[in-house]
Amino acid sequence: MQLRKLGNSPLMVSPIGVGFWGIVGGDYWGAQDESDTIGAVRAALDAGINFFDTAEGYGDGYSEEMLGRALKGRRDEAVIASKVSHNNLAPEAIRAACERSLTRLQTDRIDLYQVHWPSRDVPFEDSMAALLDLQRAGKIRVIGVSNFGRLDMPDMLRRGRYDANQLPYSLLWRAIEFDIQQQCVERNISILPYSPLNQALLTGRYRKADEMPYSRTRTRHFRGDRRDSRHGTAGFEAETFAAVQAIREICADIGQEMVHVALAWLLHKPAVTSVLAGARAPRHIESNLIAGGLSLSEETMRRLDEATNDLKHKLGPDPDMWGTGADSRYR
Repeated sequence: MQLRKLGNSPLMVSPIGVGFWGIVGGDYWGAQDESDTIGAVRAALDAGINFFDTAEGYGDGYSEEMLGRALKGRRDEAVIASKVSHNNLAPEAIRAACERSLTRLQTDRIDLYQVHWPSRDVPFEDSMAALLDLQRAGKIRVIGVSNFGRLDMPDMLRRGRYDANQLPYSLLWRAIEFDIQQQCVERNISILPYSPLNQALLTGRYRKADEMPYSRTRTRHFRGDRRDSRHGTAGFEAETFAAVQAIREICADIGQEMVHVALAWLLHKPAVTSVLAGARAPRHIESNLIAGGLSLSEETMRRLDEATNDLKHKLGPDPDMWGTGADSRYR
């Protein structure tokens, strides 16, 4: 698998990465066997996938612990990305959080250390100063951010260089295309899409909203009166499933599975360096590899864009999948 350069940094990462949120299991993702997790990591490394993304907030550290265990004896083959939570962004808190993550990951450095969500309480300059100190000390190699919007991006960049912005991005969630993506292109900041299959909508498994597990119907695609939703809007269920059906038909026309096309579509988009796809078992790695090597024609890309343009414009430029307006966490 041909590696890609992350921003202006020295890191070279595989175009398909392994997102390590889903391995925590629980009500949201369902039961997870540790042997499957370790098997998926080993299968990824064997196939040339070297990029693994986790966070201290995933399962209260469990995700990091599992990744550390899975990489034992093969640490130097991997590029590890982790994230510090928004409530740990004061300088001393960042340093302590980084040390805890290093211990859980069983490593002496984190290759890409990201701010998970921006803080509205701690000044960006304070957080960046601590991150730069950690970088100089060799605890982290490259600084990144996650969920930074059109105003937060340049505000943080004025305090110091970061090389990646991890964002929700998929065929069904194209909010970053309004203004964030172009900033990343201009500043050579890598986009790392998360939720690339949009909570399983792009697996093709579901044909209507009521078939979805309640844990996957909290985004702004769905009605605000569904269980655990917090956005309080009418949602866009008809438009969402019309777009899914249109994508399904395009995939049938070109003889490819929807899951592979959805991931490959992202890899054809500007500034996207690596797509963070979940892999809870070795078989998921095999599927993701197909997507990583799939080339889509200009005509197919045009058709996919057109099929989802209506939904894109109705959902609008706010990248927060779960809240909007005053409830949005983006700025």
